[in-house]
Amino acid sequence: MEKTKNKAEEKSGLKEALNRVPERLEHVHLMGICGTAMASLAGIFKAKGYHVTGSDQNVYPPMSTMLMDMGIEIKKDYSGDNLDPSPDLVIVGNVITKNNPEALRLSEIDVNYLSLPQALNLFAIKDRRSVVIAGTHGKTTTTALSAWLLEQVGIEPGFMVGGILKNFNSSFKLGKGDYFVIEGDEYDTAFFDKGPKFLHYSPLLTIITSIEFDHADIYRDLDHVISSFRRLIEIIPSHGLLIANMDDPIVYEEAKKAKCRVITYGFNEAAMFRAVDIMDEEDGTHVRILKEGKDYVSLISPLYGRHNIANILSVIALADYIGIDREKLPRALASFSGVKRRQEVRGEKNGIIVLDDFAHHPTAVEKTIEAVKGKYKGRRIIAVFEPRSNSSRRGVFQEMYSLVFDMADMVFIPEPPLMEKVPADNRFSSKGLVDALKQRGVNAFYGENTDRLIDLILSNIHKGDVVLIMSNGAFDNIHDRLLKKI
Repeated sequence: MEKTKNKAEEKSGLKEALNRVPERLEHVHLMGICGTAMASLAGIFKAKGYHVTGSDQNVYPPMSTMLMDMGIEIKKDYSGDNLDPSPDLVIVGNVITKNNPEALRLSEIDVNYLSLPQALNLFAIKDRRSVVIAGTHGKTTTTALSAWLLEQVGIEPGFMVGGILKNFNSSFKLGKGDYFVIEGDEYDTAFFDKGPKFLHYSPLLTIITSIEFDHADIYRDLDHVISSFRRLIEIIPSHGLLIANMDDPIVYEEAKKAKCRVITYGFNEAAMFRAVDIMDEEDGTHVRILKEGKDYVSLISPLYGRHNIANILSVIALADYIGIDREKLPRALASFSGVKRRQEVRGEKNGIIVLDDFAHHPTAVEKTIEAVKGKYKGRRIIAVFEPRSNSSRRGVFQEMYSLVFDMADMVFIPEPPLMEKVPADNRFSSKGLVDALKQRGVNAFYGENTDRLIDLILSNIHKGDVVLIMSNGAFDNIHDRLLKKI
């Protein structure tokens, strides 16, 4: 057992990271603190009693609000002066480049530093049962649902999620139990470690929801993405578990190579855990869950959409493996309040509902529109999409985006921000997308900026509409601005 543990520590870089932690540790500084994961890690350090500071140039809610509520000082913008006086330990977020002024100053002074995943393992995951939720789509909701379920049945897990859990009004908790539930991101770790974050989390129990090409700024192609997930599967110990989405052919194929036990879930009849008799009702989504073809449990969930039913299935598979009484599942899952920015109702005014969602990949956009269409039957769905992520600002998904808005009644697309960071020959075109949508018969509009977009939306919506706003950023606070003017 000890030999297996040492091997896992070597693969995750845990031994190297341990050597970087000073004996005297009081002040921790986080560079890029307002990122979702970094803000959560800051909260974990604060909960452990350390003096915590941080710096960032993109300071906006909800993470900035969460940090201020915890009394954590945020230094706006990056500067070498932010490291004076020198902290005992610096955590470098993956938004920080080697030419960042604070990174340059860090290289000049004698201060220990770690990446976010290294620090998270050392200060939260180490010596606990690590539950890693990974996948191109659905990992935030699945991580949040897993954490809430374990909390509700008395396991008291620690967790860190890429969003604010409404049940906890937080994105993290240290927890007192043996389990730590972590959202396993495939994005790179830091400028000094270009490997995926999830390799640092010492996975024991792992869920993989999906594998698809994304993060075009760091991955060459789909095979490159698959290679990262393959490495994740390789480091799950033989006594661990992989819960795999059988409906995703790539996940299923890669799961066959695992040296640990594999449990499958999905809508495929061969899946161990399967959902049937799905009905959208006023009180939630009704679903019957089968295990190996036999009735296991019936649920009513506030989550909706087939992608969320799949997420629920994976969490039920996890609960079953841990040994949670299935009779406790309906109440626990029904009380889940969701994650901010995941199909979140931001407000309703004059009969118009405004939703906020983090969807940015073409598949996520399509599934989110489909889910909202199913939930709000008989109402027009007004899709507002900001192509803001590193991948969506590139031309790699230009054609795919033109195929995913068919279920929306109207589509509004702004000019992407930060286009100067993308090579000129590889830039996404909002105008090109709107033209392509119109050619497909989709009622689409282009706005050169958020002000123009809001005017266009207000000129075209009416009572009964559902405005679905999708972006992985703040989107110029379009949600509140729109609600004020409706």
